[in-house]
Amino acid sequence: MSTVVETQELTRRFGRSEAISELSLKVNEGSIYAFLGPNGAGKTTTIKVLMNLLEPSAGRANVLGVPSTKLRPAELGQIGYVSENQELPTWMTASDLFAFCKPLYPQWDDALCSELLRRFDLPPRQKIRSFSRGMKMKTALIASLAYRPRLLILDEPLGGLDPLVRDEIVEGMLELVGKGDWSVFISSHDLSEIEHLADHVGFIREGRLIVSEDAATLKQRFREIEVTLAEPRPLPSPWPADWLTPAPSGRVIRFVDSRYDEGVTTQRLKQMFSEEVGISASPIALRDIFIALARRTPVAGGRI
Repeated sequence: MSTVVETQELTRRFGRSEAISELSLKVNEGSIYAFLGPNGAGKTTTIKVLMNLLEPSAGRANVLGVPSTKLRPAELGQIGYVSENQELPTWMTASDLFAFCKPLYPQWDDALCSELLRRFDLPPRQKIRSFSRGMKMKTALIASLAYRPRLLILDEPLGGLDPLVRDEIVEGMLELVGKGDWSVFISSHDLSEIEHLADHVGFIREGRLIVSEDAATLKQRFREIEVTLAEPRPLPSPWPADWLTPAPSGRVIRFVDSRYDEGVTTQRLKQMFSEEVGISASPIALRDIFIALARRTPVAGGRI
């Protein structure tokens, strides 16, 4: 399977500070890759390097098979890019903007543009300056989708939007991706929506990639474990690095097992506590995996 984005030990420094450090990931063609992390984790810096808005300090990034530093109009014409803080020409109407963009993209699809206008219920002849934040984001998306890019890069597109608008945008993107050979790289910390959108997940924290894998596999190997002891006791030390966010409460200890295997986990717990213990394991949502990874220390411990 070909890749549309690939980075190898990608690093970007600002002075002595590393915004991203030795980042290695792949985005396969036709996939929806969710690039997750807390604010300040390095998501936007990574995207700016991919779009050749910033140069790497070390390592490399390839986009559509071309080094990011050598992206030219031929490649950029196949990439849709929408940023959370993207500025639009507010003196234009939506129709004016799309008419301006159309000659720049030979593959511009008028029928798709009209379909998206209907889908997003956007008034084409209204000045953009009068649009709400959600309407402006829809306008930017239409302008980036109507020329059918091979790769759509979205930097926090759902931030600050009300739930109804988020649902409309996510449903629209899902419908489009289902109809064609689109690849999407979406940066977000809005887990409630991304969970239904992504088929692959990468998690970055303090500039380092902690996780990058298929979303179904990720949710399969993470479990919330509840251990019931015969009597209260402190957490054993050292605590396993792959058992995240331990929370003792009386006779009960809860934690997230990042490499759950029923037989292995049960055996490790019984060896650790040297007694009969009650053990239950429950699946957890992507949001809870995100929180457990965000609270994990130390980051320098490598990938989970």
